[in-house]
Amino acid sequence: MTTMPSPRLRTPLRLAPLILAAGLAFCAITAQAQTALADIQKSKVVRIAVPTDFPPYGSVGVDMQPRGLDIDMAQLIAGKLGAKAELVPVTTANRVPYLQTRKVDLVISTLGKNPDREKVIDFSAAYSPFFIGVFGAKATTLKAPADLQGKSIAVTRGSVDDQELTKAAPAGADVRRFEDNAATVSAYTSGQTPFIATSIATASSITARNPQLSVDYKFGLKDSPNYVGIAKGEDALRQKVNDIIAAARQSGELDKLSVKWLGKPAGDLPQ
Repeated sequence: MTTMPSPRLRTPLRLAPLILAAGLAFCAITAQAQTALADIQKSKVVRIAVPTDFPPYGSVGVDMQPRGLDIDMAQLIAGKLGAKAELVPVTTANRVPYLQTRKVDLVISTLGKNPDREKVIDFSAAYSPFFIGVFGAKATTLKAPADLQGKSIAVTRGSVDDQELTKAAPAGADVRRFEDNAATVSAYTSGQTPFIATSIATASSITARNPQLSVDYKFGLKDSPNYVGIAKGEDALRQKVNDIIAAARQSGELDKLSVKWLGKPAGDLPQ
């Protein structure tokens, strides 16, 4: 008499093909996840997400070509990879999804590192600073927070700029808080205050629109470095990018780019 397998034994046999298929799919995904650097070296093209609406890191010039610190950094990395940079304009909202869906190989778009982002993408070493600081005309003297004693400065109420300025400013500083960024910028550009606490991006925009003001960086309030975003699992590409950044730091190229676009050296960035 033939003995039939019990239900407990039959179930694994039926699942075996599914388990095998899932294992093969996992292996395929794992193998694919490590091909980015090889693909770039083979095609001689690297797709890089960049900003085009956030000067001085990325904007469109009068010649309709992208320009800025992130654009220069993208070109530098592409050149060291022996590839042509295919620049892909992105927004703050879609830059990480573009990387996750492999629409780009790298993100060089004022990308800061935080725990939530680290769960879904990997990061290179830092390549440039992003900072909040105090700005004023070149002719004015201001070297440290204590020098704000008795001076007026514009800032946007409740912003990170406001929080950092409040920590640093002496009790005798005349901190004038405005309800939005546009009002803060207007107060500074119209001469209501000789100084403004804001980001380097906003200061750069003021300079572009009001070159006669000779806006100058005075001192920093907070640094938040930028990193290159890389898809999870692309360890070979991440190491290659880190090597390129390390060499550029050593040669002074990072400092030159930072001085060109931000008015000060990159300084001691996290590795």
